[in-house]
Amino acid sequence: MAEPIIQAVNISKKFKSKTVLEDISFDIMRGEFLSLLGPSGCGKTTILRMLIGIEQPTAGKILKDGVDITNAAPKDRNIGIVFQNYSLFPNMDVYHNISYALSAKKMGKEEIDKKVKEIIETVGLEEHIYKKPKQLSGGQQQRVAIARTLVLNPDVILFDEPMSALDAEIKVILRQQLKEIQKKLKITMVYVTHDQEEAFALSDRIMVLNDMRIIQMDTPYNLYHNPTDPFVKRFVVDHLDLKVKSIEDSIK
Repeated sequence: MAEPIIQAVNISKKFKSKTVLEDISFDIMRGEFLSLLGPSGCGKTTILRMLIGIEQPTAGKILKDGVDITNAAPKDRNIGIVFQNYSLFPNMDVYHNISYALSAKKMGKEEIDKKVKEIIETVGLEEHIYKKPKQLSGGQQQRVAIARTLVLNPDVILFDEPMSALDAEIKVILRQQLKEIQKKLKITMVYVTHDQEEAFALSDRIMVLNDMRIIQMDTPYNLYHNPTDPFVKRFVVDHLDLKVKSIEDSIK
């Protein structure tokens, strides 16, 4: 049985007088792919920001491997994050975008070279190693951003809607690659999305959020076949059924 790597206990978050999350608790299991799914403004990104340490909860605590990290600095958590806008250095090639953080840690040249080339192979960018970001497609740039996070060997990687700017075909390919990377490295991934299909394609479990709370946290199978709340039925099941029907209608 997998053990939790992260435990959030009775977390609440307020921004001035606005409550964004109210008394939520959840575990993230070691090695799982967990998606946070819900409409805009339901608190998904706020959870991510609290896990990485950019925001602190107003109440409650966050544990990592049983240690309270609620107020720990981001650099002390060994948690990586991949943002929506990649944030690559435009003047550096793929190799140096990935090696930059290792150089900043004063790591030896040979060790850096070995680590960077291993990660570049893992994400399938060998033929693009000396290209600048502007020479890469959106999907390739996203893989560089993932590689740059992976090379630091984090315990957990967070993703904040990383595929929202990509077209449908690239999304499908990148989803598959991301799942393969996760399985190969057995790394814990937490993924924010408002896209039901994306969450179902990627996740071991999905946390459905709405109205400041967790509505249901379950496997894709159970969410679809056993929704425990009318919101889950409407937001997840009905949406997916409608999508399937529209595909069937289009090929008749």
